Amino acid sequence: MRYRNIKAAEFISRPNRFIARVRLDGREETVHVKNTGRCRELLTKGCRVYLEGSDNPARKTKYDLVAVEKLRSGKPPLLVNMDSQVPNAAVEEWLRKGELFSQHAVIRRECTYGSSRFDFRIDEEERTSFLEVKGVTLENDGIASFPDAPTERGVKHIHELIRAHKEGFGACILFVVQMKEMTELRPNDATHKAFGDALRIAQAEGVKLLAYDCIVTPDSITIDKPLPIRTEL
Repeated sequence: MRYRNIKAAEFISRPNRFIARVRLDGREETVHVKNTGRCRELLTKGCRVYLEGSDNPARKTKYDLVAVEKLRSGKPPLLVNMDSQVPNAAVEEWLRKGELFSQHAVIRRECTYGSSRFDFRIDEEERTSFLEVKGVTLENDGIASFPDAPTERGVKHIHELIRAHKEGFGACILFVVQMKEMTELRPNDATHKAFGDALRIAQAEGVKLLAYDCIVTPDSITIDKPLPIRTEL
């Protein structure tokens, strides 16, 4: 997945969930933030961020903030893609290369099952599978965690996947870790234990849990290597 028209800027502040103030080419600019999560550990004053320019003249903001160099004590900055919309696009690109399923599989986006809408439905021969994607931007000392904020919607999706699996469908949760240098992924029980509990039930019931890190550059993100998932408390 590749962006266009990327520029580097310096982060100043985030007045609300949707916008940020940055210094770009010597001037202050208001930009759209493509992640409504808290991201306080990422967006710190003075850090370098990367913006994608828009070709839409009707927009109120000319740029989208898509990536950040996370400042770390005693280590070089860690480049993190924080665009919450990009994991699904990256996963579709990855799936269509024959990863996880065959290249002959029929892949559909945003498909409904029960009372939930899953990110992907994959039909391969006579087997239908549902795949839910979770983008991960939270890390601490090389351990990636999800979620970074309570997500009742995420809990609901897990229970729907359990139900789908019991009814004979394939069911998978794929955590897309939007950075490198991670050693494993864990549920963030300190932030939302209900999500971690649901994930542990899903694992016990046979729902497939996967995590992959990504190769991230200022203007691209590519799904790369699998990461182990530790769900035990």
